[in-house]
Amino acid sequence: MSARYDVAQLRSFAIAACAAAGLDSEKARAVAEVLLEGDLMGHDTHGLALLTPYLDALQSGDMRASGEPEVVAATPVAQTWDGRKLPGPWLVRRAIARAEAASADAGIGVVSIGRCHHIGCLAAYGPPVAAAGRMLLLTCSDPATGSVAPWGGTRRIYTPNPLAAAWPTPEGPVLIDVSMSVTTNGMTGRKRAQGELFDHPVLLDAEGRPSRDPNVFWADGTLMPLGGVEAGHKGFALGLLIEVLTSALAGHGRADAPTGWGASVLVMVIDPARFGGTQAFLRETGWMAQAVHANPPRPGGETPRLPGERAMARRAEALAQGVTLHPAIPPALAKLAQRFELELPAA
Repeated sequence: MSARYDVAQLRSFAIAACAAAGLDSEKARAVAEVLLEGDLMGHDTHGLALLTPYLDALQSGDMRASGEPEVVAATPVAQTWDGRKLPGPWLVRRAIARAEAASADAGIGVVSIGRCHHIGCLAAYGPPVAAAGRMLLLTCSDPATGSVAPWGGTRRIYTPNPLAAAWPTPEGPVLIDVSMSVTTNGMTGRKRAQGELFDHPVLLDAEGRPSRDPNVFWADGTLMPLGGVEAGHKGFALGLLIEVLTSALAGHGRADAPTGWGASVLVMVIDPARFGGTQAFLRETGWMAQAVHANPPRPGGETPRLPGERAMARRAEALAQGVTLHPAIPPALAKLAQRFELELPAA
């Protein structure tokens, strides 16, 4: 049976590590909680596995420990921030709060962030917004990094560019977190470290041939756009859309040749109460939820489910029984415990 860890103890440990690395209490809590949410929801490449790289970035100066974002432009509905390489989870939480406040008056609120640091698991931000009866759209890219080649090409130009969304239904939240590539940088690195092949060709080698081998990525290979060999033109188009929604709107992107680890981010909150009304919104989302659940499954398959249902079930189980961490994470946390003279939570 896999070892489980108490969620509250892991949260306290992560907060203490962030504080020891130089973050104030609000930033430390935001980083720790968002990363831990990734593990609770099953997105363990973007959970506490990122804690050490985040704190290393603080030490190197690639992530800034203190300060506030600069407001570059503002209207009653939309703001643009220079994130100044401050911690991504803290910036995104601040942006969501600002967008929620704007949506209460105007029905919609938007914050664009340039020069943000990495923001972790996008799905982690959705449940509180949906619980408040609102809808969240969140997307990001890293203008300093390339992973995905354009459809028909063989050289990297943009990142996996995930898009997340959350909205309420009478049966619970719908949570979407989808990259515009077939796999991610994090999963490719994990497969390589574990000496494993992917189950299907998800990469292209340097000559543009499909491959299951993660090592080709470090030999001038690329991640395939979402849709793979047959329909990658669709993922490529969506990846370009994310580039426009993030870096282009923020006014800082690949054309500026940035360096370091970071993100361009777009946060949008929509309040259904200011559109067709909350009850009408829930009636429609509830109808779709019931239609999904009532849909006959394929032979031998499971009943269809809404995006996010499995993640929320995992989260509830982890909160009740403890969270199971990927085997690579406890040794990394042990090194942090030694580095900052902290007590590591016991399994």
